[in-house]
Amino acid sequence: MNLFLELRRHGKLANQRNPMYEKSRFAKFWIYLMVVFWAGYLIFFGITFAFAFSEGAQEAYHVLNGGLLFILALDFVIRLPFQKTPSQEVKPYMLLPIKRSRLIDCLLIRSGLDSFNLFWFFFFVPFAILTIARFYGVTGVLTYLIGIWLLMLLNNYWFLLCRMLMGERFWWFLLPVLVYGALGAAFFIPDESPLFDFCINVGESFILGNWLTFAVTLAIIALFYLLDRYIIGKMIYGEINKVEDTTVQVKHVSEYRFLERYGQVGEYMKLELKMLLRNKICKRGLYSAGGVVLVFSALIAFTDAYQGGMKDFLVMYNFALFGILFLSTIMGYEGNYIDGLMSRKESIYSLLQAKYAIYSIGQVIPLVMIIPAIIMGKVTLLTAISWFFFIPGFVYFGMFQMAVYNNRTVDMNNKMTQRNVGTGMQNLISSAVFIVPLLLYFLLHFLTGETTTAWIFIAIGLAFILTSRYWLRNVYNRFMKRRYKNMEGFRDSRQK
Repeated sequence: MNLFLELRRHGKLANQRNPMYEKSRFAKFWIYLMVVFWAGYLIFFGITFAFAFSEGAQEAYHVLNGGLLFILALDFVIRLPFQKTPSQEVKPYMLLPIKRSRLIDCLLIRSGLDSFNLFWFFFFVPFAILTIARFYGVTGVLTYLIGIWLLMLLNNYWFLLCRMLMGERFWWFLLPVLVYGALGAAFFIPDESPLFDFCINVGESFILGNWLTFAVTLAIIALFYLLDRYIIGKMIYGEINKVEDTTVQVKHVSEYRFLERYGQVGEYMKLELKMLLRNKICKRGLYSAGGVVLVFSALIAFTDAYQGGMKDFLVMYNFALFGILFLSTIMGYEGNYIDGLMSRKESIYSLLQAKYAIYSIGQVIPLVMIIPAIIMGKVTLLTAISWFFFIPGFVYFGMFQMAVYNNRTVDMNNKMTQRNVGTGMQNLISSAVFIVPLLLYFLLHFLTGETTTAWIFIAIGLAFILTSRYWLRNVYNRFMKRRYKNMEGFRDSRQK
């Protein structure tokens, strides 16, 4: 426990010494504001759900318990953009008499105690008070909430397992797809699903404080904990000792000569493509994002599980995911060689143009993947085209503002042993990418209808795309005014 507290204290000190600490403090206010908003939304939904099923044949908590697996699946999806793999700068502690396994335990305990695992309580607490307290009293509410927390903790370690495996090999994304596909089939294919009754029994066992149910849940959590511990240990060993996978042979190296016609911008487009397709960390992120977009597109096209607002969220998510992954830390990868970039006149401006071109063209990928949903009539062609223009227009305009303020180098090879590179501002921008477009879409959809909303989004997107030359120049000029401060931050945050 002393080691855990000491590492936590070191982490707080490192954040305070972070070059972006002041901007993070500003962003935290807006993050807390959004947390309050979503907490209020969940509280409202929990109260509404309790009253909506109060007159049914089954008690409301039986209905909710029957869908616990759906809530856990939704929680898994929500974690994808917001929860990162836990990391710790391990090298300084290797010189001390501290076992590596204890450092890994601290990482996993910190992940388990993360407040994200309690966020669903804003929904479950009012729901439990209104539906469970009158039958089982305060004790039933407490034991039920403890059981829900254990399920979220289990989901946390299950998510970490999948994320780490997908980081090592792209094809591991099939693991959660197969698991949730099998669970979905078990729910919907039989006329009377035994899985639904099983979930009801688990929820009721939590309410009754059944020790066997708690013991089995804790045993599953321990199993995922040990699996995560083993995988993190292997990843840390490989990163510290620079163990490379020598089984992969490069048979063909593309030089992207077709981009040479675009001059200096074309050269930086080649640099960006090489970074995305050859660098280990970027390539894994690219493949993982592609897998998620493919799965969500298939769910929209071939199932009826996601309709209404959830469908709109998934469509927008598909188009925004690539930008969130790579543009929230824009200039972070370039921090490894920023001195070379600054030695040439206006190279940063050309780099920004190249990045904008690459990620805008990349929107073709989710557009192609959404075609089956368009053919099946689940998504209109006009809606898909509106997101195709709106994301690289309005959303990328906001993401590229981070190029002015990001001054934290992102390591290109290490994931588990790197410093914590996330900042409040980056988290704020990433959250805003989801919230602002959806709120604007729902508001316009309510006021004007789907067709008019799509045309408005196309107009907004095209306006920002056609004026990109001017606002990219503005970003470049502001970056150059801060260049010495940013370069100092990039140098100080590089891995030694």
